[in-house]
Amino acid sequence: MYYEFQGPKACPPPLFRYYSDEGSLDIVFPDWAKVNIRPWTNVLKDIKEGSKRINWKDRVPYAYWKSNPYVGRARGDLMKGTVTNKKDRNACLYIMEWGRERRYRSRQSNLQDQCTHRQINLSYLLLIVHLPKLALHYWPIRDDTKCASLKFSVEWGNTHPDKVEFIQKATVKLFLKELKIDYGFDYMFHLLNKYAKLPKFRPEVPEGAVELCLEGMACPETRSWRKFMEESLVTSPSDTVPCTLPPSYSVTVMREFFERKTNATKQVEMWETEYWSAILNVTESNRTGGY
Repeated sequence: MYYEFQGPKACPPPLFRYYSDEGSLDIVFPDWAKVNIRPWTNVLKDIKEGSKRINWKDRVPYAYWKSNPYVGRARGDLMKGTVTNKKDRNACLYIMEWGRERRYRSRQSNLQDQCTHRQINLSYLLLIVHLPKLALHYWPIRDDTKCASLKFSVEWGNTHPDKVEFIQKATVKLFLKELKIDYGFDYMFHLLNKYAKLPKFRPEVPEGAVELCLEGMACPETRSWRKFMEESLVTSPSDTVPCTLPPSYSVTVMREFFERKTNATKQVEMWETEYWSAILNVTESNRTGGY
């Protein structure tokens, strides 16, 4: 958080991170995991084909999430909402055992094989190239009551299938057409290019430094890591120039966006509160025999 890096004895804040939020100073920068994650261009094609295997309305009417829950508090909290013999939160939540994936070269992490539920987690989307629209590309989940909020979202989706299918199609269209790997590279180029103009010192190559070539990164690797690196190797310069970045959002535009986001979130939270209040009233009525 930004307040952790204030004061005379504060250390410099981190520069880049895989994800960020309104209260952080670090800049979002794409990060490719090295565990069974194939080149994005190939994965994107497979996801597109995988999404066609089962009609959306015929999929399991549950939320689905499979990843590593030990890298953040929010993920750990989410695992409490999985289905058990005593409770059903409308969510199938699984721990991804990456060690087992590496050891047995399993296919459990293939994203194209996970399009069997109505709500799925796409952990490896690179970046969103414009401001996403609440309740069009995603559905908000309360941070303090994730499991209950997740259950309501699934219930709402199952009772409004046409509306949720519209959201699903809009989301698929978003990442199939706008989350191209070329845009990811363009974003990285522009970010590093802009940042390189900010330092007040001139970097120099230290004496004895060894230049690292692209092939040198893949040579020491083995098995899938090397295979995926070779598949994603850029063998020639691009025949087009990097895309032109749009001008920075003005304060007014950003304020309007956050206002719309806040209002939409409050609307969803109001629906959720009404949903749980109705269930509580029914429960109390049954307990008292209707009196």
